[in-house]
Amino acid sequence: MEYDPILEYISRYVDLTDDEISQLIPFFKTKKVKKRQFIVQPGFVCKHKSYVVKGAFRAYLVDSQGKEHTLAFAIEDWWISDYSSLIYQEPATLFVEALEDSVLIQIDFKDEQTFLREIPKMEKFERIITQRSLAFQQKRLLSNFTKTAEERYDEFINKYSAIANRVPQYALASYLGFSTEYLSKIRNRKTLKS
Repeated sequence: MEYDPILEYISRYVDLTDDEISQLIPFFKTKKVKKRQFIVQPGFVCKHKSYVVKGAFRAYLVDSQGKEHTLAFAIEDWWISDYSSLIYQEPATLFVEALEDSVLIQIDFKDEQTFLREIPKMEKFERIITQRSLAFQQKRLLSNFTKTAEERYDEFINKYSAIANRVPQYALASYLGFSTEYLSKIRNRKTLKS
C-alpha cells in the first residue's frame, strides 16, 4: 500500500487500531517532486508537513547578503517543512528544496488539526516526535557552540553518512557552519591521514 512507510513510522511510537488507520489514511496525500523543485518558498504560507518516502531535501534560508544557510536535511523516513510557517500559518522564511527526484507523503495543516482531535493516539504521536525534534535541535546547537568545525564534521559523518553522500558539498558545509573551501580542507586532511 502506498502509505505503508508512514504507517510503519507512526507504529514505532503508537499502536493504531485498524479503524484508526482507516480514519487516518484519507488525510495523507502523495506528492512526486522533481530535483531542484521547491515545496516551500519564502513569502508563501506553508500548508503541509512532508514525510520523505524517497529522495532528499534541504531547508535553508538566504540572508540579506545572499548567503545560503542550511538548517535541515531530510531523507527517507524523515520529516521536513518550515515549521514556524506551518504552525503559525504565516509566510515562510525558508526554502525547502528537493535535492533528488523524490516522493513525499504530505499532511495538510488543517487536516492534521482535525485528526489530532479525532484520534487521541495521534496527539501522543505528535508529542513524541516534537519532543525528539526539540532534543535534536538542542544537541545541534550545543555541538555548534562547543565543538570545532572538524569535530562537527566528524560527528555528522559518523551519525549521518547516508546523508553526507547524497547532499551537495556546499549544502553540507552550510549546514555545518563553514565554507565549501573549508570543508574541502577538512576532507583533504582526512584523506591524507588515512
